[in-house]
Amino acid sequence: MNKALTILIIAIFLIACKDESKAAMPEINDGTTEAIDKVTDSIAETTNEVIDEPIKKTTKELKEELTSKGFQIFEYVDKKTQDTVIMQQYFMAFLKSGPIRGQNEEESALLQEQHLAHLSKMYELGYADISGPFDDDGDIRGVTIYNVPTQKMADSLANSDPMVKAGRLIIEIHPWWAAKGFPLR
Repeated sequence: MNKALTILIIAIFLIACKDESKAAMPEINDGTTEAIDKVTDSIAETTNEVIDEPIKKTTKELKEELTSKGFQIFEYVDKKTQDTVIMQQYFMAFLKSGPIRGQNEEESALLQEQHLAHLSKMYELGYADISGPFDDDGDIRGVTIYNVPTQKMADSLANSDPMVKAGRLIIEIHPWWAAKGFPLR
């Protein structure tokens, strides 16, 4: 009885958190958010168990998954921990000042709103892992790290940014390697 009550309380808490996080998400009006919500709801309906810890993949499973999706990887053994570390190729996009910067204040504000919505969408869809502006007022205005298998894909996604389309920013992309799963500190 206690176990069933505990599971019920946890389920109610998770549903409440899910509803609260949905309300806080920015609205993207292309149907993407609704499609993601439907998949999430479908998974929630078919899964009746509560998972206390994230599912961890073995090194072999992770390597197979990444290579099957076309990602470039290599591995090495950390001498200190003896753990196998998988390095994955990402693509770092530098957002630089573009040739067309004469938009009025209203146009600039609208482009900035669209730019942020684009970056949020890239993150939500799993194509970009981190984005942010530089604070030195230099030629390089910001950076986005794309988590996609090819530079062509990263270039296409970066160039679909409304700021880039308007000429306010230009993109410079470089392949970049990072240890898979290592967090920022």
